[in-house]
Amino acid sequence: MALTLDFGAVLERWPSFLDGAWLTLELAGIATVVGGALGGIAAIGRRSRYAALRRLCEVYVEAIRNTPLLVQIFLVYFGLASLGFKFSAVTVAALALTINVGAYTTEIVRAGLDAIPRGQIEAAEGLALSRAQIYRHVVLLPAIERVYPALTSQFVLLMLASSVTSQISAEELTAVANYVQSDTYRAFETYIVVALFYVALSFLMRAGFWGLSFVLFPRRRRLGTPL
Repeated sequence: MALTLDFGAVLERWPSFLDGAWLTLELAGIATVVGGALGGIAAIGRRSRYAALRRLCEVYVEAIRNTPLLVQIFLVYFGLASLGFKFSAVTVAALALTINVGAYTTEIVRAGLDAIPRGQIEAAEGLALSRAQIYRHVVLLPAIERVYPALTSQFVLLMLASSVTSQISAEELTAVANYVQSDTYRAFETYIVVALFYVALSFLMRAGFWGLSFVLFPRRRRLGTPL
């Protein structure tokens, strides 16, 4: 049986694909910024002198890393509704993705913090730097620089994983594909187009993170250090 591909009807829906791709980037952007900040705070919390705070951060990380993202989305979506909070599917999707990536970011950043030599901190203390200055310039920024490639990969994976938010009717790229293939009956062609969109979005995000690395870590520009 010969395979015949017809992209005509699918490509006519390009404005819908662009809208879905833009929403996918919005969800990924929100979750990256807020989830990255959440992960950084939780990573510091996991190294806290207070046992209760360490335990709380540990429970958060283990609960998220050991449950499927789709289940987490359903828990947030139906859980908030059962408590009387009515949010749009997009808002719930952004919240669930943020909580999810925050847990993975926590462990990545914690690994970077653990990799900072104790002697480096002691040298900063010898220069009479304040605790805040030490944590920012001697601990946190170098730690993030060490794990930056792993962080960026995690954020790109998050963008790809956002496809499951279509299950709660968030009209991102995969949801648009579902609508298009049901209208055109050209499922194979539709998902080929969507796969190419995801590849393009992945390269776009990686290029953006590569450029951002020279802003966050100017030493890379001087040394030509690759990601």
